[in-house]
Amino acid sequence: MVTFANPAWAREKQMVTADAIEITIDLPQLLRRNIVLHDVRLQRPTVYLEQGSDGRKNWLLDVNQQDEEMRMRVDRLTLDQGTLGYDDAADKTSIRSSLSTSTHSGAQSDAADASGVVFSARGQYRGLPLKATGSGESVLAMRDESAPYALKVDATVGRTAVRAEGTITSLLKFSAIDMRLDIRGESLDQLYPLLGIAFPATPAYATKGRLLRSGNTWNYEKFTGRIGKSDIAGTLQVDTGGKRPAMKARLLSNLLVFEDLGPMIGSQPGRVVQDAGQDGTKTVLPDLPFKTDRWSSVDAEVTLKAKTIRRARELPIENLNTHLSLRDSVLTLDPLSFGLAGGRLNAVINLDGRKNPVQAKARIKARKILLAKMFPTVELNQTSVGEINGDFVLAGKGNSVGTMLATADGKVGLVVANGEISRLMMEKVGLHLWEILELSVTGDRLIELHCGIANFAVKVGVMHADALVLDTAITTIIGTGTIDLGQEQLDLTLNQKTKNTSPLALRSPIHVTGSFARPDIEVDKGHLAARGLGALALGLINPLLALIPLIDAGPGQDSDCGRLVRDARRIAS
Repeated sequence: MVTFANPAWAREKQMVTADAIEITIDLPQLLRRNIVLHDVRLQRPTVYLEQGSDGRKNWLLDVNQQDEEMRMRVDRLTLDQGTLGYDDAADKTSIRSSLSTSTHSGAQSDAADASGVVFSARGQYRGLPLKATGSGESVLAMRDESAPYALKVDATVGRTAVRAEGTITSLLKFSAIDMRLDIRGESLDQLYPLLGIAFPATPAYATKGRLLRSGNTWNYEKFTGRIGKSDIAGTLQVDTGGKRPAMKARLLSNLLVFEDLGPMIGSQPGRVVQDAGQDGTKTVLPDLPFKTDRWSSVDAEVTLKAKTIRRARELPIENLNTHLSLRDSVLTLDPLSFGLAGGRLNAVINLDGRKNPVQAKARIKARKILLAKMFPTVELNQTSVGEINGDFVLAGKGNSVGTMLATADGKVGLVVANGEISRLMMEKVGLHLWEILELSVTGDRLIELHCGIANFAVKVGVMHADALVLDTAITTIIGTGTIDLGQEQLDLTLNQKTKNTSPLALRSPIHVTGSFARPDIEVDKGHLAARGLGALALGLINPLLALIPLIDAGPGQDSDCGRLVRDARRIAS
């Protein structure tokens, strides 16, 4: 029995015990007071390596055990069976591994090179539970940077599962790696404790690819897989030679499920509407905080293209093209570009994670969005013709999308002009009962849409309607009110001015209230009631006079759309 004692501060009494040890010593190095062992062969060893919370390492030979130059250098290590242990209190790591020799299939030889090592490990790695099994060659090339070491590993760390098979050159330095790597887990952000690199929160994922290392550069090449229900493929590169790791990635998705993007912007996986709050109301805007403390762990340049997007029918998004840049904790999306209702939504978003709360700026341009496709679930809108253009400029602060919008200042402007729209839709909005009945029998048809304007000034998360007008050949709708982004509440009133006399029109304001998740649209009942009492009083004198309060006063005038468009563009510029 051969033993090598641990220092007094270590948890285990012995660093090495073995039934037998064979050692080949480099004598010239020994004369220079360097201990270099070319070959070490251990029979049934028990080895415990430990790093203390103060940085001391039991395998270093200086008095304080902190000088990396004072270590016993082993070039090649041969094991038959035994136990390996490693403890690092500061890193919350404690691993125990058992090893046994296994002759390769079909080989009948007593030579060491004809057998391999089978191992299993349990414990804790960086605070996460670890289980691993695998196999490798019996001779471990510790420092040889020319001889690849064959290794196969199946491991689970926390909720992340890894399968790797290939070769590693120099087990101490990992100077070169060529392995087939499969990895899966509940969310990419759970890789942070393992790699020390921030990834976004995602739904459950699984990928397969080739992992290569040369010098300071790691490449995960030609990987394919899924994130949630979306497919993903591409190449990822990490360079560890700088101030912090620098990551570059080119990603492609043939089919992106829109809900899978939810966790990246602070929504629960697979959800658009969040859980009910303390008051029982549901929220729409994402409210999960960003983990900005991790943004300083990496610089990143990532491009993502999604050819097709699967989304809810009411959300007319068609494709995605974006470039993400993360430098010195400042995250920029430029561009963030969606196909939207036949047009394009282009955004530049900047999030400064150096400040708490995060400082956010967004500039969004909507161009050539088709009115007919904008609200695909509104049946009467399908025949409408016209393009929507607009600009959004917002700045806010907060650690989630919801709080950023709740504090936002800026402006929002939308313009639609020179189109056509469903007449039946406009008659319903104008509450023209006679025309609604007539069109229900004869069928709908298009009427001229002169212009539509939506201009909002945004102050501390509240959108105030500066101009809210929809002008058509038969009616003009003028809106007033506010949209509260912080409380997610609507408070808008739509008033109609009919241009053609209607035999029977209620002409009452329409109120749009309630929450974003549950909007409430209703006719002004008080206004209707007042007009109804007038009709009742006249009806006592002459039944025909009862219709007077329900008859439009006469045609209105066309809105000055040119002026409205100029004002909207001036405010949005």
